[in-house]
Amino acid sequence: MRDIQTRADIEEFITLFYGKVAKDSDLSPFFVNIEWEKHLPQMIHFWCFALLDEPGYTTNVVEKHLHMPLKAANFSTWLAYFNETIDTLFSGEKAEASKQRAAVIGWTIQSKVEK
Repeated sequence: MRDIQTRADIEEFITLFYGKVAKDSDLSPFFVNIEWEKHLPQMIHFWCFALLDEPGYTTNVVEKHLHMPLKAANFSTWLAYFNETIDTLFSGEKAEASKQRAAVIGWTIQSKVEK
């Protein structure tokens, strides 16, 4: 398998990943009011920033999620889908970095919403 190298690679995994999230009975309620045509490009931009060093992403990912009533199980499920999606499509340094970054983001948000 190849590693994550391009914006198209990130578009592929984000689309597949959020397709799984949107169908999950525990996670989908958090996305009921999401405008997917706006959200997906933002997530693609974030991951391009995080993995490909593309400039311009300035939104605080953690802050965007602090108002949500998320529980530890939600983070576990989200991360499992994320890792499964990456492992299905990619292998390599950036693939591993994406999984590590997702774990840190999940842990950070969880530690702030469960105070």
